[in-house]
Amino acid sequence: MTPNNPLRQYFRQPAIYIRLPSGGEFYPPGALDMPPNQELPVLPMTAVDEITYRTPDALFNGSAMVNVIQSCVPNIRDAWAIPAMDVDSILVGIRVASYGHSMELTSQCPGCKQDHEFTVDLRSVLDQLHTPDYTGSVRHGDLEFYFKPMTYKNLNENNQMQFEQQKLMALMPDSEIPDADKIASISDALKKITMITIDALCQSIGAVKTPGALVTEPEFIRELMQNCDRTVFNSIRDHIVKLKTASELQPLKMNCPECKNEYEQGMTLDMTSFFAVAS
Repeated sequence: MTPNNPLRQYFRQPAIYIRLPSGGEFYPPGALDMPPNQELPVLPMTAVDEITYRTPDALFNGSAMVNVIQSCVPNIRDAWAIPAMDVDSILVGIRVASYGHSMELTSQCPGCKQDHEFTVDLRSVLDQLHTPDYTGSVRHGDLEFYFKPMTYKNLNENNQMQFEQQKLMALMPDSEIPDADKIASISDALKKITMITIDALCQSIGAVKTPGALVTEPEFIRELMQNCDRTVFNSIRDHIVKLKTASELQPLKMNCPECKNEYEQGMTLDMTSFFAVAS
């Protein structure tokens, strides 16, 4: 048996506690250990965590984020299973726990084109994150669609595939292969991007109810989305986009100190930019 370490009292301790926008719903069994008060303790990052999120391959395949989340939010046992609407809250929580609630942000005013430094209070960013209403459904004739959030694993895999296809298309015009082959390759890439989009929609559909069955099998739902009427497809797509938009960060409202122009600044929470500014 390992002896009790007298230095244990100096190990990192929770710096903040966060509530998940999802309230802990949509997690599979064993993926989340939700405390009775619904507040998850968040620990500051270790030196190993900082090295992890600086590793390009680990960032690209998603393992960096998964490892850092499970290190800093130990109540999350399987970070791959995190519902999409919780990801931003968790990243903000880790950032606050590790570097404090203030974050410096450089923003260019669209009016005078001058760059200025602003300080963002990440506590206010946490307060504005909410969960969409997944209790509603969309009906089309005999079909009724029910929805669920994508997981971080879904998001990461889709982003990887889309990035690879877009990179291929960007490199194609400068390649030395014959024009006919270029056109064929670009067409193939566009088809793959379309299939990635369809897969993303299917991953956001929890079930489809018919007069005689409740269909939850992903392969059946995917086949439906590939073969349904365009009005059905567009309606489902628009509803899923609306749910996604409801969980996203709202743009920050900025006021240019140079020309007094008021404008909005988007904010992204990818690990490469969100944590690098604090290191």
